[in-house]
Amino acid sequence: MCLGEACHPLPTSSIPRIAGWRRRRLIARGGKYAKIKTMKPKIPQPVHESYKRHRRELAWQIILPVALTALLIVALIVLVNIATFNEGGDVGRWAAISTIWIVVPVMVAGLVFLALLVALVYLMMRLLDITPTYTGIAQDYVYKAAGYVKRGADMAVKPVLFLDGIGASLRAFFGRK
Repeated sequence: MCLGEACHPLPTSSIPRIAGWRRRRLIARGGKYAKIKTMKPKIPQPVHESYKRHRRELAWQIILPVALTALLIVALIVLVNIATFNEGGDVGRWAAISTIWIVVPVMVAGLVFLALLVALVYLMMRLLDITPTYTGIAQDYVYKAAGYVKRGADMAVKPVLFLDGIGASLRAFFGRK
């Protein structure tokens, strides 16, 4: 099998038995079956105005705020390290401050989750106040439909049962002799 930029020529004895002009053509090419070229696609850059505006605003509205935030975080880490590990630094105080900064986002997420649960409970309460009226009406329609289905099934079976009854009566009458 030939993969890559070029194929290695095959000896004439390993060329499969191909009749006529196909075999001559294959031998004329040096026994190469095919040459597979790899594709190097180039994606064209869009040139419309909104894309150009996005490229201009990318640095000021995306990269700059992210870089400044990262720089601020690094500066804060350095400041905390200098204040904590200097002579007479209060490690316990900084540990408590760090714990607060870790716990506060978890508490905020918990409060958001609690608010969602309270909203769901309230909505379910409202829904359950409304639901019995409409489910009672729907249940009445289902009972009516069940009665119609039962009556239709009885009507469909009535002729068969009648004929079976006549047959049983005849068998009983003639079987008693």
